[in-house]
Amino acid sequence: MNAKRIHFPETTAQQRKLLFETWEATGNVTKACRKAHVGRGTFYYWKPRFDECGYAGLEEFASRAPKEPHRTPSEVEQQAIALRREHLDWGKRRIADELAKANNWVPLVSPNTVKRILKEADLWEPVEASGGKKGG
Repeated sequence: MNAKRIHFPETTAQQRKLLFETWEATGNVTKACRKAHVGRGTFYYWKPRFDECGYAGLEEFASRAPKEPHRTPSEVEQQAIALRREHLDWGKRRIADELAKANNWVPLVSPNTVKRILKEADLWEPVEASGGKKGG
């Protein structure tokens, strides 16, 4: 039988304040957690911040977003741009494949990343759809 995962929403600043006000008044973690409708883990998660900063530390929580989003290394971007300038008829897939081939067939970038790099370098021109039928 698979365990069912339960989603618990993040606590609000009001809940955290109520949690620690109740804890300070009663000295009982369980009662404080019940009153604030949070688990004991939440109390112990926020306690170091409360000890360090007091109630002001409960206002905001640390962002889960990456501090520095992943970006393609500039060397790879320059290689993609150089390949495009050398071979104007190559598309995003061919350039991505050539970069992988030069890297012992280990992909460095996806075709869509190549497209983004070329767009930023003003080397990408969208292909216009032809009005004719395929298979003639």
